[in-house]
Amino acid sequence: MLIDIHTHRPTSAVTISAVGLHPWLAASGTFPSREAVAAADAVGEIGLDKVCGIDFESQRRVFEEQLRLAEEQQKAVVLHCVKAFEEVMTMLDKHTLRAVIFHGFIGSKEQAERAVKKGYYLSFGARTESSTKTIEALRVTPLDRLFVETDEAEVTIEAMYQTIARLRYIEVEELKRATAANYKRIFSKEDE
Repeated sequence: MLIDIHTHRPTSAVTISAVGLHPWLAASGTFPSREAVAAADAVGEIGLDKVCGIDFESQRRVFEEQLRLAEEQQKAVVLHCVKAFEEVMTMLDKHTLRAVIFHGFIGSKEQAERAVKKGYYLSFGARTESSTKTIEALRVTPLDRLFVETDEAEVTIEAMYQTIARLRYIEVEELKRATAANYKRIFSKEDE
């Protein structure tokens, strides 16, 4: 089973449904309804972005409100984090969440280790290969904390799995088994 944990394109893989107010839209303050959150698999893509030009305090307020909603409804969160790792980690510490997934992770090995130590998941995609620090982060991320994504990239999920497996020095089938197990751990319903 192929899992594409975050995509904006049609895919042959299993995906999740997520609703949330992206930090780029924080100024609008238009939150998803409680009913929409209840029907979704996750709250996302939410977080903080220091380079988008949106008032950071507005982003912080919106992010906090959505973390509270995710905690209240026991939903996983899919994070957008750009140059705000410390702030995101600090805010996450205040909440008990079903799961935390850093989507499109391009941070350092040290950041990856800190996130994994907290029990968070890291998702890697098309930008992974363009940064040696992100390749190092990928390699220290345990398979039981790893996801693969296409996001907005014009690449198939199959090609992305091949790239991530090659960078990890593992077989694609091993990566597929690991991401499927991670998906089931977070998103399977009790009655399945």
